[in-house]
Amino acid sequence: MASIWFLDLSAYIIHLSSSHHKGILSSHSITRKVGHRGTMQDYPGFSPSVDAEAIRKAIRGIGTDEETLISILTERTNAQRQLIVQAYQAAYGKELKDDLKGDLSGHFKELMVALVTPPAMFDAKQLKKSMKGVGTSEHALIEILTTRTSRQMKEISQAYYTVYKKSLGDDISSETSGDFRKALLTLADGRRDESLKVDEQLAKKDAQILYNAGENRWGTDEDKFTEILCLRSFPQLKLTFDEYRNISQKDIEDSIKGELSGHFENLLLAIVRCARSMPAFLAERLHQALKGVGTDEFTLNRIMVSRSEIDLLDIRAEFKKHYGYSLYSAIKSDTSGNYEITLLKICGRDD
Repeated sequence: MASIWFLDLSAYIIHLSSSHHKGILSSHSITRKVGHRGTMQDYPGFSPSVDAEAIRKAIRGIGTDEETLISILTERTNAQRQLIVQAYQAAYGKELKDDLKGDLSGHFKELMVALVTPPAMFDAKQLKKSMKGVGTSEHALIEILTTRTSRQMKEISQAYYTVYKKSLGDDISSETSGDFRKALLTLADGRRDESLKVDEQLAKKDAQILYNAGENRWGTDEDKFTEILCLRSFPQLKLTFDEYRNISQKDIEDSIKGELSGHFENLLLAIVRCARSMPAFLAERLHQALKGVGTDEFTLNRIMVSRSEIDLLDIRAEFKKHYGYSLYSAIKSDTSGNYEITLLKICGRDD
């Protein structure tokens, strides 16, 4: 279910990359089922041309009517927003994202542009941003590559090549190294099993392999950890971790912390946490983005936008359960202005 809103936009990447295409897609040409644990729903009585005209007026008037922009873009699903983008292009001969970039500023601008970007393209750009410049944002790389489905990863790779004319794998290879690089490349290939069925015998076998690769030997066989944690389905991994505890009398997280280090350790821990509860993992990421001095808007924007039609309701619940206060209140106390208003609209409500 978590992948649905990405999947139906897969054909859209090529469409967006061809600037000569001016036709408006009909509201039926992108069929999309909204993830039932998201905060955003399809807007009833939706009209791309009416919304495009309202947005144009909001941008073109004396000053910018941010209230109208926020209202429209946070009350439509991504599939509906893509139809607005096309209606805008057809009516005014301009890219909506370019007009938003020219008229808005700061984190508010980044968030509004994110809302009008197709999900696979958005993730591709986030990955590029995490790897360009001085240093690499390993946390962003880990978060995106561990939380996207195999199908999503294939679409992201396609979008990445469309925009940057380089493969995602090539950039990961040049920006990372060692076992961390190997594991990232395995995830980027989009080969994780997506089956919901679990195999008890395989879980026992894999648990023993992991035990023999780490706790039960001198040194660690990192390749075995990569192979199992990066390719098995999350339900299968959950069962494997239970079997691992039976064999080793230790939690897999404790073994990873004891046997491995650095970014590779962080990546495998992220996979374990995603297998156990992806909403809890993402709630933790949001908590880290919002706590302390300053706000990590790069992470905040990405999770709020990318999970708004998938599992943001579950992320909100996990946030409240783990930290004792709501995600809504955390956003409210840590952000301000139109940026705050937009994030709160995406969040949905206080818990």
